[in-house]
Amino acid sequence: MDMSPLMQKKFDSYPTHIRLILLNIRDIILQVADREQVAGLEETLKWGQPSYIAKSASSIRIDWSHQDPGHYRIYFICNTTLLSTFRELYPTSFHYEKNRAIVLALTADIPLAAFTHCISMAFNYHKIKHLPLLGN
Repeated sequence: MDMSPLMQKKFDSYPTHIRLILLNIRDIILQVADREQVAGLEETLKWGQPSYIAKSASSIRIDWSHQDPGHYRIYFICNTTLLSTFRELYPTSFHYEKNRAIVLALTADIPLAAFTHCISMAFNYHKIKHLPLLGN
């Protein structure tokens, strides 16, 4: 997916080391979307954060803040069962912020298999939300 000038401006606003990490997260999200054949995926800014939205999916946002400079977050819609499922499946793979975000340290490696599975569940949420543990 080509990046719009608006999105490029947003990514360029991050410090270089943060930008590289978030661009990597973006690539992972787009790879999962491609693998899952997510139709109509839109990359946009929501609440000033890079966001990935599709009609069949639960939206995903990513961001970093000066208020917590050692971490970045992947946000999910808080009234879904996504975060409770992630906690159940991956209790030690991530840190969680209430029912809204996965929190990752800038210095930590991304647990890639667990992370891509979480992104996949978000992209398939409307198909699997009725299943216990979202079908896992």
